[in-house]
Amino acid sequence: MNSNRNTARIAGLLFLAGTVTALPMSFTESIVNAPNYLTGIAANSTQVLIGALLGFLAAVFSGSIAISLYPVLKKYNEALALGAVGFRLLEPVFYIVNIIGILSLVTISQDFVRAGAPAASTYQIVGAVIQAARAYASYAFGVSTFSLGALMYYVVFYQSRLIPRWLSVWGLIAATLSGASAFLVMFGLKPLSPFFTVLILPIFFQEIVLEGWLIFKGFNPSAIASLSAK
Repeated sequence: MNSNRNTARIAGLLFLAGTVTALPMSFTESIVNAPNYLTGIAANSTQVLIGALLGFLAAVFSGSIAISLYPVLKKYNEALALGAVGFRLLEPVFYIVNIIGILSLVTISQDFVRAGAPAASTYQIVGAVIQAARAYASYAFGVSTFSLGALMYYVVFYQSRLIPRWLSVWGLIAATLSGASAFLVMFGLKPLSPFFTVLILPIFFQEIVLEGWLIFKGFNPSAIASLSAK
């Protein structure tokens, strides 16, 4: 029981750490995705670099969540627990590609400002290619792998009753919506647009509730006891 309680607490703390380190990335993305992003990045390079560093930490924490849950979830459905680990380990790879793109834009933006108007179009073309690659890596493939991994462990949560079923159902619906946002990005939906944000917000709030539940409540003791009895 103590082992399961510790597992729940560690998973909750990883969810919390991922949320805290990912939040500054939203401010970084607002600069990086602005219409005059090259000028904006050059003027706010320190803030962008700090956001990228925190984004890297968020990617590491995200990949660690399913690993921390695996020892408990595999007892109820090993295939889905393993699948969740696989997809959530792919997720940070795509986020790191996004971060590399942001770091590249910092260098390009500084060169863009120094070069002046005659060479501006060259830097804008390179910047546009990096922006497209970032969007697909983070908002299409990163969010889709996150959503698939989340769906898998929420199915196990629902089956096992390790957390309240209302929280599992909320997670299933929210992960489906976030997966839909990733799918739509592939077909032209702009990342961080109002509609994209509406699709993402349910999983954001659900994971805040989930991390609090895991830290303070832990897994359902009756679900653990039921498995032990079997």
